[in-house]
Amino acid sequence: MRGQKTMNKNDLISAVADSSGLSKNDASGAVEAVFDSIQKALSKGDEVRLVGFGSFSVAKRKASTGRNPRTGEPMTIKASNQPKFKAGKGLKDAVN
Repeated sequence: MRGQKTMNKNDLISAVADSSGLSKNDASGAVEAVFDSIQKALSKGDEVRLVGFGSFSVAKRKASTGRNPRTGEPMTIKASNQPKFKAGKGLKDAVN
């Protein structure tokens, strides 16, 4: 899309610092702590629910058979866990 901006981690840290009155250093620590906490919870298999924002969870993918795109040979894709995010009503309403 034309004109669409992407916010990266540094932009997020700056936005948190501006809106909260924290220094950039403190905002960076806070953002990192939130990311680390979500990651640790998901790695334990827990779900993180932020009411009005959304839920982070882990989806289990079964092993399956696929094809190597280069050779067309069948190959086995092993089972894995995938992080998943489902937007909450507040977030959905904010973007619509």
